Amino acid sequence: MTNSPDHVDGREDLASFVRSLHRSYAEGGEAWENADLAAFLEALAAWIDDADGWYRNAGHELPAHRRARSLVRDRL
Repeated sequence: MTNSPDHVDGREDLASFVRSLHRSYAEGGEAWENADLAAFLEALAAWIDDADGWYRNAGHELPAHRRARSLVRDRL
């Protein structure tokens, strides 16, 4: 189980990570930058849309499974 997005590797880890987000919000969601569900989901979608750019700008290599999906997506 994980509470870090850096260690999400599969469905169980993703569920664990989302549960940790829920606990964090329940314990102090008013301190979140996106303190309501609508704002959070919009920010999440924007991050997902630009994940490739985030990896590039942060100097990290895109995980192999994402590179393969990107190649398929780019050819559609």
